Amino acid sequence: MSSRPADLLIARAVRRGGPWLAALSAAALLGAAADLLLPAALGGAVDAVVRTQARDAEGAQAGAGLAGPLTGPLTGPLTAAALLVALVVACDALRVLAAGVSGARAAQWLRSRVVAHTLSVGAGMTRHFTPGEIVTRAGVNVEEAGRTPEAVVTAATLIIPAAGSVVALALIDPWLAVTLVAGLLLIVAVLRAFMRRTTAASGGYQQAQGEIAAMLVGALAGARTITAAGTEDQEAARVLAPLPRLSAHGMALWRLQARAGVQAAVVVPLLEIAVLAVGGLRLSAGGLTVGELLAAARYVVLGAGLGSALGYAARIARARSAAGRLEQLFTVPPPGYGDRPLPPGPGALELREVTVRVDGARVLSGVSLVVPGGTCTAIVGRSGSGKSSLAAVAGRLVDPERGAVLLDGVPLREIGREPLRRAVGYAFERPALFGETLGEAVAFGLAAPDAPDRPHAGRAPTTSPGDTVPADTAQADTARADTARADTARADTVRAAAAAACADAFIRRLPLGYATPVGEAPMSGGEIQRVGLARAFAQAGRLLILDDAMSSLDTVTERQVGHALTGRLAGHTRLVVAHRVATAAQADQVVWLEDGRVRASGTHDRLWEDPAYRAVFQAVEAS
Repeated sequence: MSSRPADLLIARAVRRGGPWLAALSAAALLGAAADLLLPAALGGAVDAVVRTQARDAEGAQAGAGLAGPLTGPLTGPLTAAALLVALVVACDALRVLAAGVSGARAAQWLRSRVVAHTLSVGAGMTRHFTPGEIVTRAGVNVEEAGRTPEAVVTAATLIIPAAGSVVALALIDPWLAVTLVAGLLLIVAVLRAFMRRTTAASGGYQQAQGEIAAMLVGALAGARTITAAGTEDQEAARVLAPLPRLSAHGMALWRLQARAGVQAAVVVPLLEIAVLAVGGLRLSAGGLTVGELLAAARYVVLGAGLGSALGYAARIARARSAAGRLEQLFTVPPPGYGDRPLPPGPGALELREVTVRVDGARVLSGVSLVVPGGTCTAIVGRSGSGKSSLAAVAGRLVDPERGAVLLDGVPLREIGREPLRRAVGYAFERPALFGETLGEAVAFGLAAPDAPDRPHAGRAPTTSPGDTVPADTAQADTARADTARADTARADTVRAAAAAACADAFIRRLPLGYATPVGEAPMSGGEIQRVGLARAFAQAGRLLILDDAMSSLDTVTERQVGHALTGRLAGHTRLVVAHRVATAAQADQVVWLEDGRVRASGTHDRLWEDPAYRAVFQAVEAS
């Protein structure tokens, strides 16, 4: 994968540091400038001491005695040096604070983008990456990429002391500058090689991390099965199978860092010795003063500090690799929506020559069917016949490879996201309950009532004769009354949906009723399914799709929910994936799938005459 998209992502993340990025850059630049000025100030102080001592020695030899204390001539240089030291300390403190805040902002922006994009793609994302892999990228990899601002700014500002040291040494003596440049070229070569190899090794390390996380998430999902089978040791070995590869990549990273560290540790001292040796020769030849030699010694240390960029180069390499993994998530496109509104209609659903592939395998092939508005259609078939795929494509949880799906004559691709999701309600075999309480779980996805912008005409708060009520107070009272009515209507919708799903009774028996926290509600699998059904009933506008959503219900409860589907929910178009005879018998029509194709359709009674149709339900009951 090209590194350019990852580098662009890093650049955008770095810019999200905002004013703190500017503060980090300013602190780093100001600190670098102070570091550059400090050697000159110290060298000036030394030269002032030498000149003062020489002058006093000459005066003593001439019989004039001491010219006075040394503090006068040294006050200026020492004060300048002290101020520069204080400035360096202050800049370091500000840099640490700004680096933390800007890094946190960059990570926040990256994580927000990853989460929002993953949810916008929806189920399509899990066809490319496992949940554990996605969580690893949104967690560990985001944190690694979020450390980029400090690494980039600090590494960039290290160039300033190096370049400034070359210029300063050139002003002192050109031969010193030539010696430093030769050494810096070696350090840059070491850094480039280290950066290239570390980026590749980091990618392998992060990939192994993601594989372990993915398998661990899968194992946790099946923890009861693993415990019941007594296969804990085998599963632990399976989850940790990538561990040797993770260790190999980790050791490779350490070896790269150690090798580069040794190379830098050899080059930097040799560079300092070379510059000081040249400086000593120039001093002996009278080309340098003692203060200039001291300044040169300090400048070579600053210039050779480019070697300390090794750690920051490692961070940037890991960040580039992590950003590359994040960019892979962004390459999965979210479904596009149109802007056509849904016209008034009964919720008629039509599939025209629909073909769907999952992981390259064809699960539906040329399926065409019509579900008249306000009717109930049962989808039956053996396991693997394509029932769930048909349910998914009917409400646009997935898009067909070929063909079209229409709701009230409008292709689903052309409908806006909001009107489509308000028109279609889904219930699944294993519903995930969102919200703090059971009431919120049922209301999840339910359209919130619009907040009033102004008081309703003809409505005003009750006041005593002669009272004067401010306009804004009356408006606030009206808004509160509207909100209370909307909350009441919402609660009524939730309770009616729960009653239709046979969930109202067991929820009311709980001590806190609908206010019971989801995590504290003692619910069986069938009760969880009933809450999921209630959520779908509350949300569905025109089309209600039940994908094996009654598989955990007992026979009596399933019959009661079936009566609700044909009674109080009869105004909706209903598409039901059915495994039981009773559910299929209650439907207005049955579509019989086999190997991803429609084998037959019609009423249950007519299809029941076919022994192969009866065998579908016998196979389900046997399993």
